Amino acid sequence: MLDIFIFETRQLLEQLEQVIINSEKKSCYGQDEINQIFRIMHTIKGSSAMMLFNDISALAHVIEDLFYFLREEKPLDMDYPGLCDIVLESVDFIKDEMQKIENGQSPDGDASSLIDNIKSFLTTLKELNHKEYASGAKEQSVTDGKIHGNCISHSKTEMSSKKRNFKATVYFEEGCEMENIRAYTIIHNLKDITEEVYYIPADIIDNDNSVEIIRKEGFQIWLKTDRSFEEMHHFFSQTIFLKDLELVELDNNEEFKQFTNKKIVLEDSSPVKILKTDKESEENGLERDTQLVSSHQSIISVSVTKLDKLMDLVGELVISEAMVTQNPDLAGLILDNFQKAARQHRKIINELQDIAMSIRMVPLSTTFQKMNRVVRDMSKKLSKEVRLEIIGEETEVDKNIIEHISDPLMHLIRNSIDHGIESAEERKAKGKPEAGTVTLEAKNAGGDVLIIVKDDGRGLNKEKILKKARENGLINRPESELTDKDIYSYIFLPGFSTKDKVTEFSGRGVGMDVVTKNIGAVGGTVSVDSVPGEETTITLKIPLTLAIMDGMTIRVGKSTYTIPIISIKESFKAKEGDVITDPDGNEMIRIRGECYPVLRLHELYKVKTEITNIPDGIIVMAENEGKGLCIFADELIGEQQVVVKALPNYIRNIKKVRGVAGCTLLGDGSISLILDVADLLKN
Repeated sequence: MLDIFIFETRQLLEQLEQVIINSEKKSCYGQDEINQIFRIMHTIKGSSAMMLFNDISALAHVIEDLFYFLREEKPLDMDYPGLCDIVLESVDFIKDEMQKIENGQSPDGDASSLIDNIKSFLTTLKELNHKEYASGAKEQSVTDGKIHGNCISHSKTEMSSKKRNFKATVYFEEGCEMENIRAYTIIHNLKDITEEVYYIPADIIDNDNSVEIIRKEGFQIWLKTDRSFEEMHHFFSQTIFLKDLELVELDNNEEFKQFTNKKIVLEDSSPVKILKTDKESEENGLERDTQLVSSHQSIISVSVTKLDKLMDLVGELVISEAMVTQNPDLAGLILDNFQKAARQHRKIINELQDIAMSIRMVPLSTTFQKMNRVVRDMSKKLSKEVRLEIIGEETEVDKNIIEHISDPLMHLIRNSIDHGIESAEERKAKGKPEAGTVTLEAKNAGGDVLIIVKDDGRGLNKEKILKKARENGLINRPESELTDKDIYSYIFLPGFSTKDKVTEFSGRGVGMDVVTKNIGAVGGTVSVDSVPGEETTITLKIPLTLAIMDGMTIRVGKSTYTIPIISIKESFKAKEGDVITDPDGNEMIRIRGECYPVLRLHELYKVKTEITNIPDGIIVMAENEGKGLCIFADELIGEQQVVVKALPNYIRNIKKVRGVAGCTLLGDGSISLILDVADLLKN
């Protein structure tokens, strides 16, 4: 239950943050936005109170009061920037508390100053608009009340006006999850405006079956209150994920009699479930209990840990299938039926793999939208006007990869605003629009995803970067051989900064190296390009998934290597006349009038082999970003699906292995290194 609370609260906070930022841009809060914020805080208030996180609940409550005033009174005089600041500050507080909860720590943050600030803001708002505020959700003391089972009874004998009896049936949207917690939230909020409340199912928290009952029959509530029908209808209509509501005013107390003798004091006994006793319920009870609700469920939430385990099992299945079909005991045998069954088996495994991988794929939209907050805060603190343009946010990548790119993107966005975007005066003097633009774009590129961060600022200062690189002793080859991209790439080295003054955001040389580290951890690459005075473009190239890929296995001596199929253009036998040597002594192969460098794997990895003459072996031509490379090997073993595994720590800790992205287990039980074509092409 705690995991679901954390997951849902974080989703609500992301929605809230986005609504606030969009409203701030428009300098107004529409009725729909106010209602959405009110519902979000209403839900967070109830769920956090149920989980006994009182500071979060109290903070959500005062924000709810604030937006209740905005919704009901529609004030004309409004400090919109101040409102956005105070709500976003509250969002940050709740986020910090959620992180503590997820880490198993106590949420010990003090929200009192925030609560006081919001109350003060509300008081000022009332005074400015000369209106009195009467909260419909004002807290009432219930210290003298008694809670009996599924009935909340206050000791007050009279309500302020005529009592009315209501019956409400609440139906939640399919797939919303945590229906019992949502039901509890309704009861928690009802206690402030009712004299008595009864509900079915009664044990909504302790009994897991209550979720199924609510999904099938709705959450039924009987209550006594002094509120009007319109007020109660409005109250229930604010329920988040509300699909349908049935509300009727009862003429008498007849329906309440079924609960009269069923009150159980919580201290003396556990809650009991109140069942309908009419004949129809008895006859249909067994049938209802045995019905499955899964048919009504279109979306479910699944733990990432379970998805990881599923992917691991699919990977083991791929390896197991290869071990069976490539078993040396089968060599030379005619097994038509076996081969037919093996092909069917492979087809099913491929479908299973596609399904498992698609489940793990999530859009980049959530990660991209978070950057709006980064741009907003940086713009205010640096007094720059910056607009964030998002393109291709629907592009999907593996869930595990998403977790590795959030921090790098944040660093890149911050760097673009701090280093790249000029001040309004400087931009105006250059003939640029006063507002700078940072573009965040995602697009598919074969088996990879390209994430591009581009700003229309001052660009990179090549001479300044080169000077700093000299001072730090980073240049290890003649400067005449350095291309612009080579020079720009120095900004990603640890401790490198061209900022003369250390600020809150930059100058310490920390941040950009985090980008290459995190992206490299998922098998990705980072490249940078710039036009001085106009723009800077940083491109992250990351794989769609880390789990399984199609590869071509080759042999060099007694070692095997796997090249990703997506990187292979062709393979062929070279003739003696195709091989030439450039002025520096490097081997090249001429293919259809173009020359490509030759990479001998046995020389690169110091592997013993008898095949060193190029015509005796095989050439695999691989490409990446328009560059080609001819890889020389002894022979092709064949194409197969492989499960990507990280290199063992003892190898990675000794030294950086050039051109190796990971390893995999082949069908015969041997280990094959997976080649990284992009890395091989670097040198």
